[in-house]
Amino acid sequence: MEATRAAWATAPGHVTGIFLPATGSRDPRGRGSLGGGIVLDAGARAVARWRPSARRRLRVVDDSGRPLPISREVAERLRGGRPGSLEVLLTHELPIGQGFGMSAAGALATALAVARLFGIERSRAIETAHLADLFGGGGLGGVAAILGGGLEFRTRPGIPPWGQIVHRPWPGPIWIGWMGRPMPSPRALADRSLRRRIERAGRQLPALLQDPEPARLFEASERFTDRLGLAGGTLAPRIARMRKAGAWTLQTMFGHGWLAVPPTARVDQELRRIAREAGWEARRLSCASRGPRTALFPSDPAPRPAAVARRARPPRRPAGA
Repeated sequence: MEATRAAWATAPGHVTGIFLPATGSRDPRGRGSLGGGIVLDAGARAVARWRPSARRRLRVVDDSGRPLPISREVAERLRGGRPGSLEVLLTHELPIGQGFGMSAAGALATALAVARLFGIERSRAIETAHLADLFGGGGLGGVAAILGGGLEFRTRPGIPPWGQIVHRPWPGPIWIGWMGRPMPSPRALADRSLRRRIERAGRQLPALLQDPEPARLFEASERFTDRLGLAGGTLAPRIARMRKAGAWTLQTMFGHGWLAVPPTARVDQELRRIAREAGWEARRLSCASRGPRTALFPSDPAPRPAAVARRARPPRRPAGA
């Protein structure tokens, strides 16, 4: 009998700042979105275990026992006709349904862990995660966005080599927070009125992708999320307060979450004070320094993705912006 095998993988979270759906390709590997966003150093961790037996069994859950249909689809397709028991335990470091890319991170971590177990090529694992997230309604291009770290610019839709993603390091801190109930992506993306608003709000995207620089991304993301107008009466004042403090601030797509980027240490301290005094659910993170990681056991436990080293000072937000 073969011995039990185990593998782990991590994948970073992600916040979309601006995007346009791009689903016209005949090959679904070339579908997704154009846009830009921020790859986070908190994401999803998957531990996959395979036990040999004559009976086929599959279990994919998070640490609360909740079923995860997109990640289960990934594991099922990669397991194929192999007998035995396959179990995948996922840990999401950020809330699901609040715009932090947990669907894509969970799908990709699952795909890479299961692929490592069975000796499947990394490219096939990425394709499987992308297609499951795309057709399962998780998002449009989230898997492609988190194949690297830093700030990401999707200049061609889909996963490579069909798609193209440019990554830029971001050395400064990132603040995130959330409130209220989750906003499932499938329901939001199925709203035709919202899709039309997205297309109108995203008209500035081509110019951004021609000059993919951090400050331009943050400014374009603020305008984009403001024009969609999804923040509501409770979240909008929080966003306004953080902008007044000097931080680039935007609503997550899709959810009742926010992301704030302080351009200076002073603004960083001000955000810390505001969040503490207001009692907000908030976390201070960094950009991920890299994309997903994977290994077989025995090994050290799956780590969190490492933060970008502080190699340069971030640009300041223009006064009065």
